[in-house]
This record gives sequence, C-alpha cells and structure tokens, in this order.
Amino acid sequence: MKKKWTMGVLSTLLFGSLVLSACGTSQSTGETAGEQGAKDPNKKDFTYAMSGVYKPFNFKENGELMGFDVEIGQALAEKMGMNPVPITNPFETIIQGLQAKKYDTVIGSLTITPEREKAVAFSNVYYRSGAQIFVAAGNDSIKSADDLKGKRIGVQKSSSYEQQALKLTDKSNITTYDSDVTALMDLPTGRLDAVITDQMVGFRYMKEVPDKIKDVGEPLSHDNQGIALRKDDKELLEKVNKALDEIIKDGTYQKISEKWFGRNILGSE
Repeated sequence: MKKKWTMGVLSTLLFGSLVLSACGTSQSTGETAGEQGAKDPNKKDFTYAMSGVYKPFNFKENGELMGFDVEIGQALAEKMGMNPVPITNPFETIIQGLQAKKYDTVIGSLTITPEREKAVAFSNVYYRSGAQIFVAAGNDSIKSADDLKGKRIGVQKSSSYEQQALKLTDKSNITTYDSDVTALMDLPTGRLDAVITDQMVGFRYMKEVPDKIKDVGEPLSHDNQGIALRKDDKELLEKVNKALDEIIKDGTYQKISEKWFGRNILGSE
C-alpha cells in the first residue's frame, strides 16, 4: 500500500506520546474512549472497538482516541442515526469482547481470515492492505522472506502477522508486542532483526522517523480488512454494510482516507 505523507515538526514527540498511551491502553479492557462529542439521548449507541495502539488507524494522543478507524466508525454511526462510541480493548482479546457483548462491532483493522470467519461475521471490505517486512536501515543481510529463518522477528500479538512469522522462523525467535509501532522502534536498537506489519503502519513510521528502518522484499500478503460483528446480529450487519456503501458513494470515505493516508485505501480487488 503506497501513500503520501505530510510531516510536522513534532513527529518525534508524537511517537513518544503514542508509546506512553500504548502502555496505558494495553492494561485495560473495554475502556470507553475520551469525550467524542455530546450524545443525542434520542439515539441508540453504536459501540465499536479497537486496540487504540495502531497508529494511524487508531491511537491516543493527549488522551483523545483518534485515527482512520475512529472516524470511519463516526461516519457509519451518523449514517445509521446512532451515537458513535469508540472503545479500546487489547487486540488479543478483541473478538472475545465482541462475543461477550462488550461492544457492537470491531472497527480495528481486523484482517478477514477463514479462522476469524468461524467466530464472527464480517462486513464488506472497508480497506485493503498488505503485510510487509521491515528491517533496520543498515541491515543488508535480509532482503526477502527467504532470509528470515532463524532471525528475531517482532509482530503484534494475536495478529495475522504473527501467523505469517511462524511460517518463516521458529516460535522461539518471535517476540510479540501490544503495538506494531513499539516493535518497529526496536529495530534500530538491534533487539530485532525484522518486523512484519501492515505496509501503511511501517511506511508511516519511515516518514516520521527517517533513516531508521526500511522495507524489504515483496509484500507477504494482500489482505482485506472488515468490520466484525456477532454472527447473530444480522440486522446490524445489514445496516453497517448499507452505511459503508453510502459513505463510499458520497465521498465521506475518500475524505477520511485522504486525511490519514493521502490516498484512498479501499483500493480494488
């Protein structure tokens, strides 16, 4: 997934605040996000979960939850005539939280996989992405997935990237993190040889902290991301798909995507 970015002079500080927020969020379960605007008492709540540590999709800055996923949820809620209520939950238990009815949906960059489809229902695709290998800028020993055997690989815990890493090296060589960004930050330190994460997450980090890491090889996968719902919540699934189609057609989706990525990340099949 290629993209264009704009940088501010406070990039390093922003990443510092992200790490601090990641540490706090990873200890909480079902934490309601900060004030997102006044609720309409005449509308039902639309609760949607995310990890809160997956910049630029969902993350906290100055105590406020923001990002692409947050704004997509707000736009869907508006179309459905509901109050948007984003919630943070550790990624490794986010599907269990949905099944336990802690929230209505997961808008948290969940890749649609056959295994996950056994547990939840997915909406239509809300963005397309791909897994990419990243290494320290000065590492010339890793040029493709073939070079990862026996290497120390960092991934976000319980993610599809963890499963991909298991195909490339032994489990003992894999370190899991609550945040992909934290894993990427460990590359220049030498604690890791490589990180497997979403292309856009890695490319964003490359832009904000230049000359620290680089991408190598071809994408390991081309993934479809969906909004997860409980399998028996068919009525809400229909509403979400209808609202998603509407925000795509009226340009709302394009506006949100351009804001965070400089391009439309829905892509094409």
